[in-house]
Formats: sequence, structure tokens, C-alpha cells
Amino acid sequence: MSNIDLALLQKKAREIRLRLIQISNRTHTAHLASCLSAVDLVVALYLGWMNVNRENIESDDRDRFILSKGHAANLLYTILAEIGVIPAEILDHIGQAGGMLGEHPERMCVPGVEVASGSLGHGLPLACGIALGARLRKQQFDIFVLMGDGECNEGSVWEAAMFASANNLEQITVLIDFNKWQGIGRSTEILSIEPLKDKWKTFGWHSVEVDGHNFEEILTALNTPGKPGCPRAIVAHTIKGKGISFMEDDNNWHYRIPTEEEVEKARIELGL
Repeated sequence: MSNIDLALLQKKAREIRLRLIQISNRTHTAHLASCLSAVDLVVALYLGWMNVNRENIESDDRDRFILSKGHAANLLYTILAEIGVIPAEILDHIGQAGGMLGEHPERMCVPGVEVASGSLGHGLPLACGIALGARLRKQQFDIFVLMGDGECNEGSVWEAAMFASANNLEQITVLIDFNKWQGIGRSTEILSIEPLKDKWKTFGWHSVEVDGHNFEEILTALNTPGKPGCPRAIVAHTIKGKGISFMEDDNNWHYRIPTEEEVEKARIELGL
């Protein structure tokens, strides 16, 4: 971690936030705020931690990233373009008829999209299967699953959580984008999911809480191993719409598309 340039990660995160806002405007694809809350987590993974790059993207020993909150697909596509896995120009055709990139990811639509996602609660069960397959083939790689807090309402999440700990799937790390919102309201008002960190711990996971917009905290959590045989859960407290004052903590941006004027206002706020 000492070799990681935190200032560079912060700069890249601002650039990616602007790119996401521009993409939403150009392609009329929604779920912008859900992307913005998770930017720092994904930047920390791809640019500061994971063994995934343009050269090894199809290698058997690459790390795997599963976007379980598939409605944040634009974020996954954008980071893949950032690391040179896909050409940046195809981002302007997300969700278009005949295009390669859907509003939710389809498995291997482009390199780096490991699974189809969007129906919530499936990412962690898939990660368990991938981890078991790697064990049988004697492969060594890590698996990172990005989930939303609303997704933790799904029973399949907790079945998979028990399965992962029972089978000592220590190569799995779950990151929960705890932005306090889901599609129709506040997460804690729809179901009682708190205390979320303690729930994961009770299910046999090494569980920590971090500020999901603080790169030092995120990377420290990634760098801290759990007990042998213990999968890890990082509960990242985030802000939906993070980085843009008029979008932050406003659930209207779960669906709204920014206007040209709002894109320009966001660019100014981001200092780009």
C-alpha cells in the first residue's frame, strides 16, 4: 500500500465521476447515483489492488470482480475502459440497440464482465461457485463482490454467506456499498439491516467498516487479512450521488438523467 499514489486515485475518481455523468446524459441510462456512490471502491480495487489489467484480463489466474449490483453497470464499463480493456468510444453506445453494452451486464459481453447481473442477490452465490471451482483446479486468485445495502435484503445473500464461511472460502471479499438508499426508499426503513457489520461477523466472516470515500481506509481494509479460512466483508459507508452537491443523498438520481447544464455544473464542481 505504501507504493500507491492516493492523490492519483482521487484524481481518477473525479474523472470517472464526470465520465459517468456524461455517459448518462448521452445514452439516457439511469442509476447514475448508484454508480457515483461506488466509484471510490471500484477505483481502489482496479487501480490500487486487484491483479486485473489489459494484459491478463483473460488469464486463468487473474483476480475476479463481480458487480452484483448490476444496475451500476456504467461504472464497471467505465473502469474497464480506464484500464484499457475496452475502447472508451463504445461507452457512448451503452444501452443502444445492437450495441455490446447493456444497461445491466451480460456475461462476457466484453472482457472483464464475469457474470450477468442485475437481478439482485446472485453475485455472492456465483462467487462461491467460482471459488470452489478454483479450489478443485488448484488455482490461486481472489474474488471481489460489490453489493448494495438494499441487496442485503435478499435471502440468497445470507445463504451464500453461510456457505462461504462453512467452506472456508477465504479468497472472497465482499464490499457493501452502504449508501443508505434503495430504489424506493431508505434502506433501514424498508428492512432492519443494521447492525450490518455484526450480521456478517455472526455469519462467520471477518467484517470491518470503512469510510467508502476514503482511499486509505479502503486499501487498509483490503490489506488486512481475516483469520485463516475466513472470507471478508467490508461495509463501506458511502453517499449516494457522491461528489456532486445537487445529487448527493437525493434518491431522485436513482432514475434521473442529467441535462447538459447539469453536466457542466458537475464538471465545475469536480474541478475538471
